[in-house]
Amino acid sequence: MSEGIRRELIYLWYYFDIQFRQIAPYWALGMALGSGISVFAKDSIHGFLGGMRDRGLGLLGVIPASLLGIASPLCMYGTIPLAASFSRHGMREDWLASFMMSSILLNPQLILYSTALGPAALLIRLLSCFVCGVLAGVLVHIRRSNKKFFDFTGFGDPISRDVDPGLFLRFMKNLGRNVKATGCYFLAGIVLSALFQRYVPSDVVAGLFGKNKGFGVLLAAAIGVPLYVCGGGTIPLLIQWLADGMSMGSAAAFMVTGPATKITNLGALKIVLGVRHFVLYLVYVMVFSMGTGWIVNGIVMRIGQP
Repeated sequence: MSEGIRRELIYLWYYFDIQFRQIAPYWALGMALGSGISVFAKDSIHGFLGGMRDRGLGLLGVIPASLLGIASPLCMYGTIPLAASFSRHGMREDWLASFMMSSILLNPQLILYSTALGPAALLIRLLSCFVCGVLAGVLVHIRRSNKKFFDFTGFGDPISRDVDPGLFLRFMKNLGRNVKATGCYFLAGIVLSALFQRYVPSDVVAGLFGKNKGFGVLLAAAIGVPLYVCGGGTIPLLIQWLADGMSMGSAAAFMVTGPATKITNLGALKIVLGVRHFVLYLVYVMVFSMGTGWIVNGIVMRIGQP
């Protein structure tokens, strides 16, 4: 191995090691929190949502539905059978829309991961995902159509994999599945972050995502579509981009379009939405993400932060 290659590997390991030690505790805690909620609190969260239909909340039900979607630890392929069960028992479609939209965007694990981005980015992520869920429910409520918005034909009740009689064993198995599902993406995100830090000048990132804030939001929303694979894997990238000059609005746009257009989520949604509603979903996500980014940048500029 030549001296130049060895030097580059040392540099890359240095950047990787810094990022790993900075973010790994959040990832580990996120895994533990997600598994804990899935084993000990998931049924209570979903039971509360299921019991809402008898409380006469009307359109206001989209608010708790969106909050419960954020609190739910299920992935989209777990959320859809649950929503199908709620639908068969008479759950309103606007409430289902809010629950599913916010569940796509955020979960307890990703909340904990996102604390590594700092309090401002975490607050923006929480608020934008909540509002996105609420607004999705409102739009489904006001649409002018006699046809159902969702088609859950063929989806049975959700099947839980947490069936071991011992709670500790159930928790550990759930934790193992979470680590297996996200570990590779988490490490890949740190590797990409190290490569960006070493080979992409910070002024390039600042120029793309920071100086021209309007274009930066549009670009961040666009690259969230192909680049986002796993929430934990994008946190290292966002940390590096923000440090290099990415505007907070661009980060906000990326944090919406990324999970909303993740290929596995799109595959599941296409099944229950149909072509027309699926296209409307994509348009809604892009418009909301860009609008959120521009609003965030406007607020940041008004209060005088960089």
